[in-house]
Amino acid sequence: MTIDGGANDLGNADLMPTAAADRTWRWYHFAALWIGMVISIPAYMLAAGLIDQGMTPLQAIATILLGNMIVLVPMLLIGHAGARYGIPYAVLLRCAFGTIGARVPALARALVACGWYGIQTWVGGNTLLALVVVLTGWRSDGVTLPLIGIDLAHFLSFAAFWLIQLAFVSKGLEMVRKLETWTAPIKIAICIGLFVWAMRHLGGLSPLFSAAPGRNASGAAVDFSAIFWPSLTAMVGFWATLALNIPDFTRFARSQRDQFLGQSIGLPAPMALLAVVAVVATAATRIVFGRAIWDPVELAGNLPSAGVLIGLLVISIDTVSCNIAANLVGPAYDFAAIAPRRIDYRRGALITAVLAAAILPWKLIESSGGYIFTWLVGYSALLGPIAGILITDYWVIRRTRIAVEDLYRHDGRYGYRGGWNPAAVAATVVGIAPNLPGFLATALPARFGGMPAILIAPYPYAWFVGAAVASLVYYGAMRGAGRAAAAIPDHGG
Repeated sequence: MTIDGGANDLGNADLMPTAAADRTWRWYHFAALWIGMVISIPAYMLAAGLIDQGMTPLQAIATILLGNMIVLVPMLLIGHAGARYGIPYAVLLRCAFGTIGARVPALARALVACGWYGIQTWVGGNTLLALVVVLTGWRSDGVTLPLIGIDLAHFLSFAAFWLIQLAFVSKGLEMVRKLETWTAPIKIAICIGLFVWAMRHLGGLSPLFSAAPGRNASGAAVDFSAIFWPSLTAMVGFWATLALNIPDFTRFARSQRDQFLGQSIGLPAPMALLAVVAVVATAATRIVFGRAIWDPVELAGNLPSAGVLIGLLVISIDTVSCNIAANLVGPAYDFAAIAPRRIDYRRGALITAVLAAAILPWKLIESSGGYIFTWLVGYSALLGPIAGILITDYWVIRRTRIAVEDLYRHDGRYGYRGGWNPAAVAATVVGIAPNLPGFLATALPARFGGMPAILIAPYPYAWFVGAAVASLVYYGAMRGAGRAAAAIPDHGG
């Protein structure tokens, strides 16, 4: 098989299939990668968001566990292609969307990742600011800067953390693997220590069982069934970006077993256990500090001096490792695939970092409702159809058989009509459509809040509805066009 991606606008060194010598990731590297990404501030605060909306601690933990067990399925299915053919997500898209059409879903996923990269950078900046306060006693005057909506201290700390992360970008993806492998044991140890600290003050797990259900943070009665489905969709949406670009990592796997076992160990259980730690630790803060502290940065800032320094330093390391792995690698490849001749992995990473700052990420997480029901559920409505199309294309239409050399040729079998596959375009549009009214009503209630209930009914199930509808439409269109993989030889793997 000969591939000359450099002869056109479809390839560069970062987008070529991974060489055998570079397939060095074993199952424990994938487990460490996921543990490193799971043990993060936004993940820790998920339980807080769900309880804030009216769930009990047990309901919140169960919802988080179920959501991550569900999202593991597309992770493994889409990750299979990366491990088998050594191609990144942006190249895999060409099978279904066409050599040019693939740039649209790649860009959509990249822009969502920019939002997440900005959120994590904001968290890291707050951690730096807390360190400065602890070490120097300096406090901001709190005067909000025009346009950006935060004070000077928060802006400078955000900028500083933004620059710190760029130092790791130049080291490439191998540094990501090493960083996650090194930091995963430290993060586990910190979670254990936090759990032990909490249990010393609580004397048991009673906070998990004693909370009265049905009340949100404002004291209003809440029907569990009304918040469960959008919350479950949000939990799937939390990792929906990684469910798409997981081939960016599995392309370095030594075998399918390594990516399957490592992801299965590293994602669902640690995510649920982190929620347990968050709930128990927060219950302990009510006893120790007289109020509930859900933000781990604020919690670290309230510990004794040695604990403050250790806690904030660990949070800083955690945020860097998680942010680069979860939110920088994927969009870097995606931006590179849009213009391979001018953008490589490092330039794509820089574009991601710049856009992440430009969107003012602190505005995305101003409230738990906005964070969960607008941000998480909203973008899952966009990414669900892409996941459904990818899985159907790879597993059902092509039966895992891809002519890899044609992924780098406009005149190959994935060129379709001028580089666009009409079936994928139509399936994406139809998959997004049912959830659009609900998103508008949630994001802009003043303008669209009066929509009929029947139009907004699918939105709580956005990822599932989008994936199912797009999958069915795509399958029907492709079978109707007579496209299948019977003529493609099975290369094994």
